[in-house]
Formats: sequence, C-alpha cells, structure tokens
Amino acid sequence: MSIYQLKPTFQNLLRPLVKRLEQWGITANQVTLFACGFSLFWGMILTLFSSISSLFYLLPIWLFLRMALNAIDGMLAREFNQKSDLGGYLNEITDVVADAALYLPFAFVTPFSAESVMGFIFLAIITEFCGVLGQVHGNGRRYDGPLGKSDRAFLIGALGLAYAYFGELSIYLSSLFWLANLALILTAYNRVKRGLATTS
Repeated sequence: MSIYQLKPTFQNLLRPLVKRLEQWGITANQVTLFACGFSLFWGMILTLFSSISSLFYLLPIWLFLRMALNAIDGMLAREFNQKSDLGGYLNEITDVVADAALYLPFAFVTPFSAESVMGFIFLAIITEFCGVLGQVHGNGRRYDGPLGKSDRAFLIGALGLAYAYFGELSIYLSSLFWLANLALILTAYNRVKRGLATTS
C-alpha cells in the first residue's frame, strides 16, 4: 500500500485548476522547473538555518504543494498535448534533485546522523532509477512502495512538523532514517521484481 494509490482522486480535485492554468498559458515544463527551483531554495534555507526549528513548519506545507505541482505538470502534459522528450527528462531529473534538497536539512538535525540521511538521499535516487528502468525496458514506469516519493514526502513532512512543534526530536528517533533506508531497499527490490514480472 502506498500513498501514490490516492493519486487519481487527487488529480480529480486539481483538474479545474489545471484547466485554468492551461488557459493562462502555463506549460507543464514551467511548473516542473518552478517546483524544483523553489525546492532547492527552501532546502538551502533549511540546511543553512537547521537550528531554527520553527522554519520547518513550512516544510510539510511545501511538500504538499509540490506534490500538487507534480500532479499538475503531468496533467498538463497528458491532457493538453504538452508531452515532450524534454519534459520527460525534466520530470525525472528535477524530482530527485528536489527530493535531495528537501531531505538534506535533516543531516543537521539532532538526533539523526549525517550518514543515515545521506544514505536516505542516495537510496531514494536509486529507488527512482529502478522505477525509470521499467519504462526504459518497455514495461512502464514503476511506482511500487513501500516508500515511494509520496510516502517519503509524508515521512519528511511529519518529521518537519514534529521538529518545528517540539523544538527538538527524541533520541528514540535516531534510528529512523536507518529503518527508512531498509524500506527504500525493499522499494527498489519491489520495483525491479514487478518490472521484470511484466515481461513474463
């Protein structure tokens, strides 16, 4: 089970806004680049000022908005004939870049170790790479969980909210990113396994 499975319902809620954006001349690639650019900016701010916990209140808000923007750019591309090879590259590249920028601040938040957070960033990239490989081999992009992009956004958003509210995080959470890394390894395995299964 993954939050990604809620995507069709989420898209239906966004459809009126997507139609309005298309009428205003907003393109899918513009939405993609904006979402990545602001993620880089906000990730840099949180990394530089990671000791100011109240700033992290805005992290779950932006993660939700970014999820909406990711859905919007896809809908603009599919439903308004804006699909392009460039858009495909931008979609995959900017996703992992933006994710890395938004995960990085936790490398400087106690009680997490920099190694566990950097491992999380690395494995998140590998997981998305495994998803793309399904498409490369003609079996379709894989979004299997248990810790896909939407699930990671929920986890990071919840951590950001907890850090902002309490001002510090319990030492009992120190192993959280290591556990998440195991879930990412399982996610990558599931994507490869199910991608291969479609060829049999």
